[in-house]
Amino acid sequence: MRFGLTLLIVVLTAVLLIAGWVQAGGMKLRAERAASTPEEAVRALLADIQGHNWEHAYALLDHANDIQKTDFIRDIAGTDGSLRTYSSLQSFDIWPVHADATHATLRVRMNWSSAVGSLDDVRDWPVVRDGSVWKVVWPKPNFANVPLQVLPVNYLRWDVIGKRSDEFGSAAVDSPQVRIISMNAVERPDSVVIVGEVENEDTVPAYLNVSATLLKPDGSPLAKQDSFDEIAHSLLPKQVSPYRIDFPGIRLNQVKSVRMDVHPLLVPASADPVISVENQNVNKDALGRTVLKGALINQSGQVVNIAQVLAVFYDSSGKAIWVSDGYVDQALLPQAPVPFAVDIPADVANRMHDYHVVVNHYTAPSA
Repeated sequence: MRFGLTLLIVVLTAVLLIAGWVQAGGMKLRAERAASTPEEAVRALLADIQGHNWEHAYALLDHANDIQKTDFIRDIAGTDGSLRTYSSLQSFDIWPVHADATHATLRVRMNWSSAVGSLDDVRDWPVVRDGSVWKVVWPKPNFANVPLQVLPVNYLRWDVIGKRSDEFGSAAVDSPQVRIISMNAVERPDSVVIVGEVENEDTVPAYLNVSATLLKPDGSPLAKQDSFDEIAHSLLPKQVSPYRIDFPGIRLNQVKSVRMDVHPLLVPASADPVISVENQNVNKDALGRTVLKGALINQSGQVVNIAQVLAVFYDSSGKAIWVSDGYVDQALLPQAPVPFAVDIPADVANRMHDYHVVVNHYTAPSA
């Protein structure tokens, strides 16, 4: 009995000592002692970001630029219902860019998983020596500050009446007139890809999808796919969208012909919000890849939570040769430019003569 009581006292004392050590910053000190190199400091920070351990991640930063904890969390975790708020850090890669005795710069590629696939975020992080440890200097974020103002809304809007409010699409009326205006079968190293453009020729909006069936030399179907999210599904009258349909594992010599189908539905729609595409240019990114860069500007008065950029590239004859897409993981606040970049395959970059950009968007319903 006496031995059991003694053992209980020892265990409780050890638990209290461990709790006190943690409360006093023992975990932080251990992490800091481990960050004896710039790469170790960056890895420790990324591990905390991966685990959503914001308090500990913030404690590992160098605070010379006086960044607030709330700003740090907003910058890395996202705000305003953006795609980043629905993402989690899946993996990361680190490369040294510069290093001396007291300062270093490391390039970090963070791969975020989301409902629309993986997203890459490449940043250069300064790291400084603080005594015997290294700490990441988090750049102070420049969040958009939208002033209080009144914006008149006079965009066109189409309502569909005489149906249940929860019924999507109107099959009881004639479908909008849409037309595939171009189609090109392209062979890639690991697939056959169908790219082109589709136009809403009607006076009403259309929600549409494009599908393709590859036919064998004997006329039988080889494979069927649709454009999924590689298209602007909602088209206002006279609008044009690029599309791309991927057939993994197929070679072009297996295909005799392609049967295309477009499936439009009549839906309510609005021309608001209008998103302009500014400062478009083809350049190299930090990893040496050819990309189309630019900025999106939300011209409306409501927040656009998620935006997707679709870019179609043409050769010198005007034929569509490729369609790239990329999601923007920041929300688009009114009048605030947000950068975007979409990849361009090297062979397409060598052949392209022109390009056209279309923006998809999602805005959460107002409460």
